[in-house]
This record gives sequence, structure tokens and C-alpha cells, in this order.
Amino acid sequence: MIKPEIPQDEAKRLEALRSLGILDTPPEERFDRLTRLAKRLFDVPVASVSLIDSNREWFKSCIGLDVKELPRDISFCGHAILGDQMLVIPNALEDERFADNPLVNDETHVRFYAGYPLRAPDGSKLGTLCIVDYKPRYFETDDLQALADLACIAEREFSMMQLATKDDLTGILNRRGFMMLSRHSLSLSARDNVTHSLVFMDLDYFKSVNDQFGHPEGDRALATFARVMEHELRDSDIVARLGGDEFAALLSHSTKADGEALMARLQSSIAAINQQEGRGYVIAFSYGVVEYDRKKHDSIESLIAECDALMYEVKKAKR
Repeated sequence: MIKPEIPQDEAKRLEALRSLGILDTPPEERFDRLTRLAKRLFDVPVASVSLIDSNREWFKSCIGLDVKELPRDISFCGHAILGDQMLVIPNALEDERFADNPLVNDETHVRFYAGYPLRAPDGSKLGTLCIVDYKPRYFETDDLQALADLACIAEREFSMMQLATKDDLTGILNRRGFMMLSRHSLSLSARDNVTHSLVFMDLDYFKSVNDQFGHPEGDRALATFARVMEHELRDSDIVARLGGDEFAALLSHSTKADGEALMARLQSSIAAINQQEGRGYVIAFSYGVVEYDRKKHDSIESLIAECDALMYEVKKAKR
């Protein structure tokens, strides 16, 4: 058996997957409809929408197999996401990658596999729409196109999910996306004993910018702040506009001191922007930093509440 390789863009791919907030969620009819259709259309016992997480293949929808996930090391779909085209295995016993795979040799007896890579809007491959048969078979050109068409529908569903978690003005996560992704990140933190810190930020005197310069200029200030924040923070950090002039960032592998250092760097970058772009006002912000303690914080909401209170004290002192 040959284990699937790790894609070169693995970090970006996993970020795109987790930003959807779809992992470990209940079944949804929009995906179950596609697997039912694929099973019926190709007359196969198994059809699934499979997502490749860091160490597992997780099924958002699966018809014909009574499992929720499989190890990534034995996943056919783990191989499928390595290419740009559909992966078709007419007979797994005759393919060196799969001939001694447990899914081929145990009671599952997989023989035929066809999986089309499912892409996020940014091009990252999230998983596959795939079908499986317990006997060898061949795919005709029309079959290839039909499965590709169903995969395109699945990709549109992913796009709709992503739009629901993005802030239209700044392009970063909105509150819904932040809450979903942060819950997942904190659950991993508890399991793997990884330190996280939360930063809650609020722009100073933002109302006066809107009142004196107009809402379009206020929007420009929000977009500028989000852009600089994204640039200064790391790819592993989860950044979002929670609403209005409120922003948040969940910092992975970061203590409170690390968070304070990142905020100092962000303030320096914002100060440089203020000097470069004369607007008649300055962009400034107040913030609070809290290190996640799973004994103290029972949810992302409680962590945000404590961080918000700290930020408010800073803002009140400025006034």
C-alpha cells in the first residue's frame, strides 16, 4: 500500500477547509441529495462527499457505508486530491497503490473507485465527490462528465457556505465564521494542549470618522485596518470583523505576552499607514488580550466576554 502524499499547499488547504465550519457537522440534505443521485445514476453501492482533514477522511455525506470517517493513510480520496483531474481506479487489486489497502482486502472489498476533487473558491482541494463499487468496472466518457457535473454542484454549495462566513466589506471572516472556526480550534487546543490567546479590538473614535467624513470613508478605514491586521498576523491565526468597528483574532500557539507583542507590531504598522496616507484623521484602536484557560473559559463566548471587558477598560481610560 502507498500512503497518499501531503499536498504542497497543505496549510492553506486545511485553512480553507476549516474556514467553512463544516467538519463534524450533522448531515445536510443539499449534500445527501448529491450522493443519492450519484448512487442511483452510476448504480454503485457507495457514494460520498468526503473531506480530507489533517489525519482523517471525514464524510459529510455517505450512502452505503455506515462510518463517519476513515484514517487518511488508507484513504483513496487522499490520493484523489493530489491531482487536478478525476481519479479512476478500475480494479484496485491491479493498482500498486491500493492492492494491499485494508479497504481492498478486508470485508469492505473495494474494487472500483472514482473520485473528483472538490475545490474551495480559492482553488484549495477540500476532498472529493466519489463513488465505490465492490466489483471492477470501467468508466465511459459520459460517466466522467456526469460525475464532474455533480462535483461542480457540490463546489457551489461550498461557495455558498463560504459566502455566509465572510465579511463583505473587508473580505475576512464575519462573526459567524469566526465563532465556527474558533470553536473547532479551541477543541483541538484542549485535545493537543496547544496555547491560544484571543485579542479583541475596537477602533477608536470611529463614529466621528463617519460623522465628519462620511460612511464611505468609514468603510475605507475599516477595510484598511482589516488589511493591515491580516498582513501582520500569521496564517495560523483566525481574524475576523465581528461587526461595526469590532475585530477579533484567535492566536494559535500564543501566550498573552505573544499577543501583546503582535498588537505592538500592529500598532506600529497602523501608525505608519497613518503617516503615509493623509486622510484628515488617524486610524487607532484599543484592544484586550486574554490567554485561553479551558478550566476558566467554557466556550469561545466566555473568552470573548472577558477580552471585551478588558478592551473596554482600555478605551475608557483613553477617554
